[in-house]
Amino acid sequence: MTNVIHAYAAREARGTLTPFQYEMAPLGAHDVIIDITHCGVCYSDVAFIDNELGSATYPLVPGHEIIGLVRAVGTAVDHLEVGQRVGVGPYRSACLHCSYCTSGRENLCTSSELTIVGHHGGFASAIQLSASFAFPIPDGLQSTIAAPLLCAGITVFAPLRRHAAPGRHVGVLGIGGLGHLAIQYAHARGCEVTVFSSTPAKEEQARQFGADHFVAVKQAGAMDRAAGSIDFLLSTSYGGLDWSALLNVLRPDGRICVVGSSMEPIGIPAAMLIMKQLAISGSAAGSRSDMQEMLAFSAQRGVRAQVEVMPMEQVNQAVERVRSGAARYRVVLEAPSAGA
Repeated sequence: MTNVIHAYAAREARGTLTPFQYEMAPLGAHDVIIDITHCGVCYSDVAFIDNELGSATYPLVPGHEIIGLVRAVGTAVDHLEVGQRVGVGPYRSACLHCSYCTSGRENLCTSSELTIVGHHGGFASAIQLSASFAFPIPDGLQSTIAAPLLCAGITVFAPLRRHAAPGRHVGVLGIGGLGHLAIQYAHARGCEVTVFSSTPAKEEQARQFGADHFVAVKQAGAMDRAAGSIDFLLSTSYGGLDWSALLNVLRPDGRICVVGSSMEPIGIPAAMLIMKQLAISGSAAGSRSDMQEMLAFSAQRGVRAQVEVMPMEQVNQAVERVRSGAARYRVVLEAPSAGA
């Protein structure tokens, strides 16, 4: 068994990804080694390549929507077996004994480690990590479809699970890599779904994904007509938002949850929150149990990422499609030896 992992890495901010290799550490008792067959390209990968948050370290191997086959497991691993198809998302480990971990909120653990922060990710031939964060993939999900669910899918599923009970009126802001999955999950959960988009041409596809209503946010009077209609609004957009207008579409005791990452501040009058008892919150991916439930739900209810599949060696073209917003709606890299 070779200890060398072949990968693609950026050497500097906004740098071209070039071939890179490194050696794995000795296999720990709680570790798993996964031979990668597919890896999604998330906008977060692009953000780290471009060092948008100022925290990236180089060489950087991106990729945290990973599907592959178990090559080896540590001596203490009893829930995975060699040859099993598994997935890895944004988190690669957590302490598993703090109050967050023991209450099933490992994604909030202060000792959790992200898959591509301080470690090399999935634009590679293999990956080694804590087996507790490798998730069996249901037989009903193709690898190309499943890969984006491991980040984009869990990112929208977890807050919908918490706040969008069947029968509630859910709004989804944005139809992109996150939004097209959020529409499907909300519809499958039995919610009434309204899509808010700045692109009127996307209405037909929004309805195909399961939307009941469509609001073209830049159309004169459209947001006023939607006032007071939404119980829970999931914002998958990345910035330039009119927060006062968005709060106005909420019913009393409504909530906006932000999952589209942006460094822009949220500026709103406090009185808008107080008078209707509104809330604005965020959501960071999801827990291990959320991930397992999301994968099973997706397989059972037919939730599918819309993907463009590209060979791993075209990684730079794939990154550019995501960076430019041209992807419809997720890009998945496929290894030469992929057979899943």
